[in-house]
Amino acid sequence: MQEFIIGQRWISDAEIQLGLGSIIDVDPRSVTLAFLATAEKRTYARQTAPLSRVVFGDGDSISSHAGWEMKVTAVTEEAGILTYHGQREDNGALASLPEGELNPLLQLNRPAERLFAGQIDPNKWFELRYLTLQHINRLSHSDLRGLSGGRTSLIPHQLYIAHEVANRYAPRVLLADEVGLGKTIEAGLILHQQLLTERAQRVLIVVPESLVHQWLVEMLRRFNLRFSVFDEERCTALTDDDDNPFHSEQLVLCSLEFLSRHPNRFKQVYVGNWDLLVVDEAHHLQWSQEGASLEYELIELLATEVSGVLLLTATPEQLGKASHFARLRLLDPDRFPDYDSFIAEEQGYEPIARVVEQLLGEENLDEAAQQILAATLNEPDQRALLDTLSDPDGSPEARRQLVEHLLDRHGTGRVLFRNTRSAVKGFPQRELHRYALPLPEAYAQTLAGLDRDCDPRLLLCPELAYQLDDANNTGQWIKLDPRVDWLSKQLKTLRPAKVLVITANVYSAIDLAEALRTRTGLHAAVFHEQLSLIERDRAAAWFADQEFGTQVLICSEIGSEGRNFQFAHHLVLFDLPLNPDLLEQRIGRLDRIGQTETIRIHVPYLEHSAQQLILDWYHEGLSAFEHTCPAGHNVFVEVKARLLQALHTPQADHGAFILESKKLHDELNAAMHRGRDRLLEYNSCRPHVAEQLCERARQNDRQTSPMQYLEQVFDAYGVDSEVHGENSFVLHPGDHMQTSSFPALREEGMTVTYDRDTALANEDMQFLSWEHPMLTGAIDMVLGNEQGNTAMASIKVRGLKPGSLLLECLFSLESSANTALQASRYLPPTTIRVVLDQGGRNLHEALPHESINKVREKVDNETAATIVRAYKAELKDMLSSCEKQAAEQAPQILAEAHQGTRDTLQTEIDRLKALAQVNPNVRDDEIKFFSLQLQALTEVLDAAGLRLEALRVLITT
Repeated sequence: MQEFIIGQRWISDAEIQLGLGSIIDVDPRSVTLAFLATAEKRTYARQTAPLSRVVFGDGDSISSHAGWEMKVTAVTEEAGILTYHGQREDNGALASLPEGELNPLLQLNRPAERLFAGQIDPNKWFELRYLTLQHINRLSHSDLRGLSGGRTSLIPHQLYIAHEVANRYAPRVLLADEVGLGKTIEAGLILHQQLLTERAQRVLIVVPESLVHQWLVEMLRRFNLRFSVFDEERCTALTDDDDNPFHSEQLVLCSLEFLSRHPNRFKQVYVGNWDLLVVDEAHHLQWSQEGASLEYELIELLATEVSGVLLLTATPEQLGKASHFARLRLLDPDRFPDYDSFIAEEQGYEPIARVVEQLLGEENLDEAAQQILAATLNEPDQRALLDTLSDPDGSPEARRQLVEHLLDRHGTGRVLFRNTRSAVKGFPQRELHRYALPLPEAYAQTLAGLDRDCDPRLLLCPELAYQLDDANNTGQWIKLDPRVDWLSKQLKTLRPAKVLVITANVYSAIDLAEALRTRTGLHAAVFHEQLSLIERDRAAAWFADQEFGTQVLICSEIGSEGRNFQFAHHLVLFDLPLNPDLLEQRIGRLDRIGQTETIRIHVPYLEHSAQQLILDWYHEGLSAFEHTCPAGHNVFVEVKARLLQALHTPQADHGAFILESKKLHDELNAAMHRGRDRLLEYNSCRPHVAEQLCERARQNDRQTSPMQYLEQVFDAYGVDSEVHGENSFVLHPGDHMQTSSFPALREEGMTVTYDRDTALANEDMQFLSWEHPMLTGAIDMVLGNEQGNTAMASIKVRGLKPGSLLLECLFSLESSANTALQASRYLPPTTIRVVLDQGGRNLHEALPHESINKVREKVDNETAATIVRAYKAELKDMLSSCEKQAAEQAPQILAEAHQGTRDTLQTEIDRLKALAQVNPNVRDDEIKFFSLQLQALTEVLDAAGLRLEALRVLITT
């Protein structure tokens, strides 16, 4: 076991970029180091600590924490602590420097130490290290990092939102795309990017209990994010004295019901130090000016404590403006302090929307639009754009810039993103198929006896009223309800097509499944709230299985939220809900991105009953079956009293009521179109930007597949790869693996693909992108140890006489910085390559790395060691010359990094400051963050230095 003493200096072999570490604590089982250069701390098990002691020798140059440098002439040790003696380079005075006072930013020359100690690796490891450095350079500064490597289709509006939000500091936004447009994917993209770039490290996802397992699977399957589900059982098992169980994991997923049922657990969550909070189905959080629900208050408390917040809802305004305001208030209570001010502000959106409509069109601006623009535009460059609107060549670009200028100043444009189906397009058609069935006399008598103030669901689900009327009727309704026989026959007609059946009540779903089994022998999967999460997932998986699965899944109302069944094309609505939003949620299980066929909506109804009336009202009054119905809820609120009255008298003539509903629906839709919807639609997906992002991502897929790199890694580490089929491979640990385990590789093997379309079509295959844990783990493994940082080869080169000595050196110009600064984005670990001969000439252009690899020959270890011993002095001089030549290239690279930092951050700071004058959604802490980041990065870049990554000795033959 290594001897660790407080005050000694060590480096982490697994994280070299942390710089010099100081031992600050030692106990019998662990050792703790502080890395001052990066403000990080690490604790390791003593027996397996990946640490190397930092020891300098005669002739080495070192620097102190105070900044002065010294060339070492002697080293003494006392009580395990080293002291270096030598001559200061600034004034020539003799000096001593205890190791505790070494500069934490000091770069170590470890490859040279290994070379002169005779530790020389095979060339394939040196070449792999160089290739890895090249890929790190490319990946580290891409603004698509974290956004294009998941198992997702490259869909413009999703990529646009993720790119816009993920690049903000502590994003606080409401993702409110219409049902089926992929809000979960958008949230996953943002999470993935924030975690991969280390802007966030601790994430809490809170969802309805029915969606916990779906989120768990989606985050893992699509983004390889391993969240841990927390419930009372898990917390009890983890709790030890006063420990907070939520501190045991970085990525936590739990249900809203769990937090509301267990106040003590909420208190622990509240002090969990989260970086990002995600809340799905946020419309369930009830708020009014009179008061708020417990669930709303809990999320409100969390939102004040967590810097980044993502709220997801498919119904931002349909539940009413007060509900919409309530969710915006969660994101920024200072920006949205009271409801009346919010309503007053909204009234100013419509004129701006009309201007945007005209700018997006090709017609000339009318006088009113020109007046609005003149009053809105303050900057000279924006006013100059007005003069170019009449120029045919400059008009399209001027119009686009003016639209974006207006959108930046639009009230909620930075906190609310809402894409609509009409804007995204590409969705299939929806067809309504209605089936009139006779009303059973027993039902008619039961319905006639209901009070006027009864639960409306009893009118729409007569089997419930029938069973309540007489307890002896429980389960007997299936014998008299004509919808049961109709469903049996309809499923037989549609066989083998997959059919999703939704009914309002859990017991109706159970009885239906049993009736199908006894009457037709069809075993239907059931999905309802009385099943556990695992049982629900099994039912959904059985339904999804195209080869061995069941034809039909029968859901209670719980199946109408969150679940995705776009592989099915037939939807049976055994009954209809009262709320239009709930109807859209039901249809949205099939009508979503990924649906490839026309959706057939089958609605059996009992004639002369409330079922027929509600069907006519939805179909003729709201057009809710063939089209989405964004204004449906507002219509419902306006006419609810009359609708409930009509449900009690379904045999009366309600044509006038339905016609009035249609008129109101059309008016509200027109008002929404004239108002802020058009602004939000464009601001939620600026088409030209979104298409550019998608095209760049597609180009990355085509041109930078990781397959060739991974094959080289597999060859080096002994992983076996076999062709499995078109675009797919089988990986498994080889018999002679170079490591005990390979990142993300299962012991039993795994099937993988590098092709996005293949991955989307085959969920059992792993999609190996540059962001997959196997790739990121392989890169860390290659660069996290010293293997490959020395090598030797013989080469035959024209113009160089046999026996010539060359030295190929790879230097990284990097900074030691806190990961939150994202220094690598502005200063990627730039590889500087120098190939020097004994005369001091740099031949890196004449001898490219790839050319050397093609002609190099192996030098056996004994010969290599002999050469190093014989030419030690010459190699030291050549290494010193290489460092000087690399240092000459550094200033230009640093200058470009400084300029890039200023161009990116200062431009964003100036934009946000200007925007804050007219748009209160720009937060002061956002501007402050970028200002501090610019200041810190400037200091970090000034301290950046060269580090020798690897070297290779070349002998000409």
